[in-house]
Amino acid sequence: MALRRINKELKDLERDPPSTCSAGPVGDDIFHWQATIMGPSDSPYNGGVFFLSIHFPTDYPFKPPKISFTTRIYHPNINSNGSICLDILKDQWSPALTISKVLLSICSVLTDPNPDDPLVPDIAHIYKTDRKAYETTASEWTRKYASKFSSINLLPF
Repeated sequence: MALRRINKELKDLERDPPSTCSAGPVGDDIFHWQATIMGPSDSPYNGGVFFLSIHFPTDYPFKPPKISFTTRIYHPNINSNGSICLDILKDQWSPALTISKVLLSICSVLTDPNPDDPLVPDIAHIYKTDRKAYETTASEWTRKYASKFSSINLLPF
């Protein structure tokens, strides 16, 4: 069942890709994908290209995929390991969701962080108390780690 669903989502992504993201299998492993998200223009991540790793469980779509950033990013809901604090990737997961919808939700979190449910409390505090400092640091990290000219794009694993 998981294999059929993943293949359907891949075909749907190829036929109608979201404008700001893409995703597909890594090599021949249909259960392991790489995704890219373009930093939203109305965010400090504008101009960045962010890479993510997607691992589908064998009981997908009944369990959520494991998604993490492999590009470093300064964000209150994304930690230094690339883990993402997003309810639909945990307790609010629904089999009706697709990778395309999840990637669009991640894009939305880049534009509108949720500092009240942070994965990185220090960044959330800066976001709440000094938005300009937050945006400056997020823009610097985007230039440093997510620019197409950056040679240190990926987190070491």
